[in-house]
Amino acid sequence: MATQPLMNTYNRLSVAFDHGKGVWIYDTDGHKYLDALSGIAVTGLGHAHPAVTQAICDQAGKLIHCSNIYTIPLQQKLAEKLTNISGMDNVFFCNSGAEANEAAIKLARKHGHAKGIDKPAIIVMENSFHGRTLATLSATGNRAIQAGFEPLVSGFVRAPFNDLDAIEQIARHNNDVAAILVEPIQGEGGIHMAAPGYLEALRKICDDKGWLLMLDEVQTGNGRTGQYFAYQHTSIMPDVVTTAKGLGNGMPIGACLAKGAAASLFGPGNHGSTYGGNPLACAAALAVIDTIEKDSLLTHAASLGQYILDGFHIELANTPYVREIRGKGLMIGIELTEAGTELAVLAKVKGVLLNITGGGKVIRLLPPLIMTQAEADLMIHTISQLIRVYAGDERDS
Repeated sequence: MATQPLMNTYNRLSVAFDHGKGVWIYDTDGHKYLDALSGIAVTGLGHAHPAVTQAICDQAGKLIHCSNIYTIPLQQKLAEKLTNISGMDNVFFCNSGAEANEAAIKLARKHGHAKGIDKPAIIVMENSFHGRTLATLSATGNRAIQAGFEPLVSGFVRAPFNDLDAIEQIARHNNDVAAILVEPIQGEGGIHMAAPGYLEALRKICDDKGWLLMLDEVQTGNGRTGQYFAYQHTSIMPDVVTTAKGLGNGMPIGACLAKGAAASLFGPGNHGSTYGGNPLACAAALAVIDTIEKDSLLTHAASLGQYILDGFHIELANTPYVREIRGKGLMIGIELTEAGTELAVLAKVKGVLLNITGGGKVIRLLPPLIMTQAEADLMIHTISQLIRVYAGDERDS
């Protein structure tokens, strides 16, 4: 018999939080921490942002939920905002990144069947992460999180990330492919970025073969990389884009955007969500987008991200324990030469929240877009000193 009322699904750190303000979050004992993780790329505007708080409070006093069998004006307004920003044609709203990716998978299959493919397949990448529902778990390129949940959903063909030859090989020999699903930056996989020209080459392959190019921007979207979407660092336009996380600054909301032929695949009854795009979530997301635009946070994220990368390169120069420092905007990874899973606990003791991903070897930093240079300096110095001490290069002070 279980002794705890919560299912044992998380390896939680021994801390509970009470409130937050900006980049700072306070535990139930009153200790404060610099949140360099943003709830895993969620609270891009920091904690208790006044514009988001006001939007939620105002909307909660009017209407929290209205079924999607009726018109929801805030949902329409948010859809117009996102399509204008992205260049996409339309959007389906849901509650999470996994749900957004489920919608994308369904679009790919609908597209395949429209082309006469009996069992449409989607090319996905090794080391990827797309969610924990059964279909998105099957699409994910991490055997460790799939184990124990077989049989997995069929219809996924795997290729190494950044390997165009592998994609072209599949294109030559597999006539059932209908789409490619790829992250512009692999977040859970360890902050691995698409190589220069990779997304452009995938776009050309998809155009030549009649496939959909689907980008998982659940983590990279909403300003995280210094553009609203990471693909906007390139010249391409995808057919499908998914996002969530930072869209609501903590209010659960996800979105699946489509363009061209992909935008007309769904009809009434093909897909849906009870809570997706409810007035409360849309009000929060509109406040997030308005704040990003008004406060020029895309430019800030790009410049501050480069400042942080430069700072870590200086502080960690000649540290043998560090293999590589990489990132784009405020999505930064410090790859270690060996596993350092204890560093998340040690960082918490020092008052900084981060996490370790990429097989336990990559320190992942996803600080809020509102972080100041002074706060960035504190983060850089604290984490760099922690790494050097952990590597045995200097004493703790």
